[in-house]
Amino acid sequence: MLFSVFSFRLIYLQVIKHDEYAELAAEKHGYKQIIYAERGTIFDVNNDVLAHNVPLETVVADATRLNNPQAVVSLLSDELDIPTDALVEKLSSERRYIVIKRGLSESLAGTLREKLRANNLRGIYFQHDASRIYPNGSMLCHVIGFTDFEHHGIQGVEASMDEYLRGQDGYRYVERDRAGQEIVPYRGQERAPRDGYQIHLSIDLALQNIVENEIDAAMKEYSPQKATIILMRPQTGEILAMANRPNFDLNLRSEAKPEEMKNRAIIDMMEPGSTFKIVAAATALNEHKFAPDSTLFCENGLWNYGGADLHDHRAFGYLSVRDILIKSSNIGAAKLALGVGEEKFYEYIRRFGFGERTGIELPGEINGVIRPPRLWSKISITRIPMGHEIGVTPLQMTVAMATIANRGKLIMPRIVKSVT
Repeated sequence: MLFSVFSFRLIYLQVIKHDEYAELAAEKHGYKQIIYAERGTIFDVNNDVLAHNVPLETVVADATRLNNPQAVVSLLSDELDIPTDALVEKLSSERRYIVIKRGLSESLAGTLREKLRANNLRGIYFQHDASRIYPNGSMLCHVIGFTDFEHHGIQGVEASMDEYLRGQDGYRYVERDRAGQEIVPYRGQERAPRDGYQIHLSIDLALQNIVENEIDAAMKEYSPQKATIILMRPQTGEILAMANRPNFDLNLRSEAKPEEMKNRAIIDMMEPGSTFKIVAAATALNEHKFAPDSTLFCENGLWNYGGADLHDHRAFGYLSVRDILIKSSNIGAAKLALGVGEEKFYEYIRRFGFGERTGIELPGEINGVIRPPRLWSKISITRIPMGHEIGVTPLQMTVAMATIANRGKLIMPRIVKSVT
């Protein structure tokens, strides 16, 4: 009976608990080395690269393995251009993992590795790293975003799709002998990294280039403080191009100013003005209050409603619903909204997607502002149809226009085409 108990205990320790105790032993006698996953690449719809990685190396030291600290300091100072005092301070501890310098090119790391070997200097090791590169510079800067020092996504698709792009780091436990060679027993205590997925956007780089040229031309001609262009396919919601000004170079993001880093397509709020008249017209037509050829009297350019004057830019008499849009009559749009009433007009404003985020795969999107009818003034029903007393984002207005182009069917905008 006693033999059976000991036999069971032996099987329990050697088989069932083997992995757990092996890992504990590795943690006690070695150190855990992270094997970093490679971040996924971002492509446009035609597989043109928008963001990728350039391999680099990080120099690390194990202070307990340095066989000639003075010679190591001298060599590292010369090769890596690091002050001697700074190196001495770093290496004076007994820590087994000390980052000496990040971002070495593979060629420089190879040269340093050979010199360490030639001088029989131990305790210095190299780890694979990578730098995120954006080959198109400032183009699509607000869409793509960028990563931080730890390769975490900060803005744009780099942030919203970070869970897919970053992958999963692996690890292994390392112990070295006096010669600096890795001891074999712990090689089984490791987990391979899983590299990040590839993200394919709906952006078409050829169309994006056209949009970039057009927005630059507009900035030069009109000198606005800011500008946004969005190109969207109405039937699918795919964003084909998106550009904002001001902008910044993704590869020089440390030099960018806060105002240059804002994706104004989704975080700027504006009064849409006359573009909003499509909502009043669509509501009136869809509710069968008017037909496209129905005429309304536009008061010859001046109308007093609720004790306040409403003006048109020209003196219009009778205009059809179609011409109210073509000629952009404020008075005509106000009368269309009055024809359906406050509650129904508000309902259609919300059905067009105003007052809530569109759900596009970009971080930081705002809701915009549309107050419910109980908070409207007497004249709000005549001002909102002309795009006053409401705050919308450029993307929300684009989606509304696309809804008209799509014969009244609203499609949620999308900028991520696929994940592979």
